Amino acid sequence: MKQLFALLLAIAPGWSFAAEPPPQASAVISNVVIVDGTGAPARKGAVRISGAEILAVGDVIPEKNEVVIDGGGKTLAPGFIDTHSHHDQDIAQNIAKSRDLVAVTSQGVTTIIVGQDGFSQSPLKDFFTELQKSPLAVNIGSYAGHNTLREQGMGAVRRAATDAEIASMSKLLEQDMAAGAFGLSTGLEYETGNFSTPAEVIALAKVAAGLGGRYMSHIRDEEFDLMPALQEVIDVGKATGAPVQISHLKIGAKKLWGASDKVLQLLNDARAAGVDITADAYPYTYWQSTMRVMFPNKDYTSREDLAFTLKESTPADKLHFARYAPDPQIVGKTLAQVAKERGGNPVDVYLDLMKKAIEYEKAHPEDKAVESVIGASMSDKDVERFLTWEHTNICSDGYSMGHPRGHGAFSRVLGHYVREKKLMTLEQAVHKMTGLAAKHLGLTDRGVIAAGNSADLVLFDPEEVVDRATLQNPTATSLGIEKVWVNGRLVFQERRSTGVHPGQVIRPAKKTT
Repeated sequence: MKQLFALLLAIAPGWSFAAEPPPQASAVISNVVIVDGTGAPARKGAVRISGAEILAVGDVIPEKNEVVIDGGGKTLAPGFIDTHSHHDQDIAQNIAKSRDLVAVTSQGVTTIIVGQDGFSQSPLKDFFTELQKSPLAVNIGSYAGHNTLREQGMGAVRRAATDAEIASMSKLLEQDMAAGAFGLSTGLEYETGNFSTPAEVIALAKVAAGLGGRYMSHIRDEEFDLMPALQEVIDVGKATGAPVQISHLKIGAKKLWGASDKVLQLLNDARAAGVDITADAYPYTYWQSTMRVMFPNKDYTSREDLAFTLKESTPADKLHFARYAPDPQIVGKTLAQVAKERGGNPVDVYLDLMKKAIEYEKAHPEDKAVESVIGASMSDKDVERFLTWEHTNICSDGYSMGHPRGHGAFSRVLGHYVREKKLMTLEQAVHKMTGLAAKHLGLTDRGVIAAGNSADLVLFDPEEVVDRATLQNPTATSLGIEKVWVNGRLVFQERRSTGVHPGQVIRPAKKTT
């Protein structure tokens, strides 16, 4: 009876949480509308869970003395899987302060995949060991980052790798794969990956593929040379036979707006030719990255390059500073505002800010996040087209700072694109957040509400769910997410953490022969 009372205390609406409830033999989440993650039509029913596992789904009748959790007629879905997250930056700096991850759970996310855009925690084995000692509220998996491998295998050099350096990076990659990496991720728009050759990338991708890994890429150019950059991902897929995924698929140059059908035709043609190419996307028209991305040729003194980018991609009044350690007072302002305050033109002011940021980085090598900007450069129509491509899953590309996607991406899809714009059905959206995301990672035990799968679940109100995070208040949490379970344990309800941390380190399924 004591165990039963403790569990009821943890699930009763409006009650406080004093401690983690003891594990129960089984419980039934009843009176729910099940959207199971496969894309199948929603259906009324119930779900029985025991420990970390789903036991039964459908017409489940509670047994005598079995705990019953009344879902109140709300929607029960698999926990959302964020295939592209940067929340590991906070975790690595201070695991103890980051374990609740309310930014994530408040959106219904139960699994995050980090190590994105070519940057990963290293060595991955040590990172995973720490997470197993101090689990998070959610599950976490990781790719091995190409830029991180380059830094370790050849140093911070702005050139292509030699054969010997590729061999050194390959050994490091093998170690990360043995630790449980999902594969290789590249950030080919960033230093020093942007100085790599396609041959270098393919060589490393082959190492990952030979160990059952995948290839995930922030492509070399999301703006002016978009099509050749997409072709490079396709070429990696052809050369390795591995599944390949485009990170945060977008069109960031005004002259290419409206070319989303052309982009998807290229990808569909590749799929028809046998390349397993997919994508993830987030539901915003503005991005977040380093100040360096405004220089396409990576000459951070080039007035011509910067002026071109400000004109053709992201104008000064649409470029916001999310972080700037040399002068935190400009955070939250646009480049246009800062230029006006300083009595200069945007190009000169930005060049000066870039110079000071580089100098600050050299003087403070321990600071891994000196600067960051947020820019609007995409069209709504292209974003919508990419979100609805049948091979696109939803992601956040989320950080803790600056961009609202870190706190609101999944809720925004459900509220804005499903309920308000009716861009897709609820079942289609949930599938993109769960079953399809799991498929793109090769996960077979998550992403679908089915007997035998892990009990990662989210209960939400489809009529109320909405994102509230904005550029002005990027950490505002969503509404409408009622309860979130990770591995059968309640981690979020009443718009706050329960203080429970049942997350697991997620590794890809073992390759069978």
